[in-house]
Amino acid sequence: MEMHGDAGFASTRAIPADVKQAFEAFPAPVRARLRDVRDLIYRAVEDTDAIGEIEETLKWGQPSYLPKHSGIGTTVRLGTLKAAPDRPALFFNCQTRLIDTFREIYPSAFEYEGNRAMALPASGRLPEAEIRHCVALALTYHQWK
Repeated sequence: MEMHGDAGFASTRAIPADVKQAFEAFPAPVRARLRDVRDLIYRAVEDTDAIGEIEETLKWGQPSYLPKHSGIGTTVRLGTLKAAPDRPALFFNCQTRLIDTFREIYPSAFEYEGNRAMALPASGRLPEAEIRHCVALALTYHQWK
């Protein structure tokens, strides 16, 4: 079992080779944090029946997660902020209302960048429940929008 990041999440889920390469390109602290977020994405999927299976792939060179069946939700990507490459972030489709929705529900849990990014704490405690909720909302977006 692989252990990584501050929170000590364990992941036994295999990572596709191209996605693993993308993770390896991040600096070690960012990579560990994003691997923990990856685990939270899979926990959100396990907790949300409506999502079904997800695909783990690369979009724009970033680890990306989306429902295998169309019409359910939109892609969630992992990366860093352009202006702060040491700052991990979750990225969402900018043509959705997701970031506006997250701002309403969690006005102080995250820092937001425009209508596409949610900055995550670079160290310390991750807001696990909030991240899982936001991911579930994104991965079921087409069902509730």
